[in-house]
Amino acid sequence: MPNPENYTVGWICAISTEYVAARAFLDEKHDGPEYVSPNDNNDYTLGTFGKHNVVIAVLPDGEYGTASAAIVARDMLHSFPNIRIGLMVGIGGGAPSMKHDIRLGDVVVSAPRDGEGGVFQYDFGKTIQNQSFQYTQFLNQPPIVLRTAVNGLKA
Repeated sequence: MPNPENYTVGWICAISTEYVAARAFLDEKHDGPEYVSPNDNNDYTLGTFGKHNVVIAVLPDGEYGTASAAIVARDMLHSFPNIRIGLMVGIGGGAPSMKHDIRLGDVVVSAPRDGEGGVFQYDFGKTIQNQSFQYTQFLNQPPIVLRTAVNGLKA
């Protein structure tokens, strides 16, 4: 059985379709965990992606949003204590603009700019009296190891 302490990447999917796709990306699948923390309700798939040991979980059926994702992440960290990078990967909405024509199905990787984290949630903004959309908050920036990887991809 795989040792839960060897897994350093946690991947959370919002819906089962994303979970199926995530599992297909694994280079190698491992047996499921023999033990998870008490009260951990997640369904896990374990495997490798490149040189990384990855644990994948999906939100409960019919549950969406940040609260549900936070509960899945909390349980995952209790059962897999050495997770270094947590990813929420899945289907996002399109955000087409004159400068960046981003549509459903495109791969988008955020990068922080001008002191802002690089990702904002649709409910972290407002539009007042037909003015342009103004965001009121943004999510924290990704870990430095991922931001460094973005520069490697650019090169």
